[in-house]
Amino acid sequence: MDPAPRYRRVLLKLSGEALMGAQSYGIEPDTIGRVAQEIASVRASGIDVCLVVGGGNIFRGVAGAAAGIDRASADYMGMLATVINALALQSALEEQGMQTRVLSAIPMSTVCEPYIRRRAIRHLERGRVVIFAAGTGNPFFTTDTAAALRASEMHCDLLLKGTKVDGVYDSDPKSNPEAKRFESLSYLEVLSKDLKVMDAPAISLARENNIPILVFSIQNKGEVARVLKGEGKFTLVSGGG
Repeated sequence: MDPAPRYRRVLLKLSGEALMGAQSYGIEPDTIGRVAQEIASVRASGIDVCLVVGGGNIFRGVAGAAAGIDRASADYMGMLATVINALALQSALEEQGMQTRVLSAIPMSTVCEPYIRRRAIRHLERGRVVIFAAGTGNPFFTTDTAAALRASEMHCDLLLKGTKVDGVYDSDPKSNPEAKRFESLSYLEVLSKDLKVMDAPAISLARENNIPILVFSIQNKGEVARVLKGEGKFTLVSGGG
């Protein structure tokens, strides 16, 4: 008999770039299919799963602003990009036999449901995978902040951040082969050292609601299930550290 899962409900934050695979932009079918398989295996283990996805593979708000687009308008464009990714993830998850719902902070009832907290909780209680789209629905807030907000609202036990590297380092491991990976950190260490885990509002929100943040590489096959068992490589950000 399999042991009971360590977590009851988790939120997985995926960057838009995580869906690109080897491409320079867009969504790579093989990559999104593999991610969907991993999410399905976690859900099959009895853990409630919800997701927040970024939109950087389709549009970057800051880059748009730099090109002369008003920052607020650029951020709204970025939110729409997250809806595209959420619908793609929904399709890939349903290919795995999962029941899913996309809830958008910007109402667009033709393609998905509006975000209503009680409805989202009800979907999770019924075993559905819930994908939160359009960030917080407000400009000037990142999808990292949206992830911390939704994790708090859904009473999640853990916030997983899937990135291109296997944790948090003291410097960029791509440019510095001597970079050191932290096994664990406190929220205050992340803020005081200005480590690029998530932005400050997201870290503060997670700290206030005592939600640990686990940073790992989504590019390693099977890593989601491994890190949820306390295996593999990752950095855990929590109260201690």
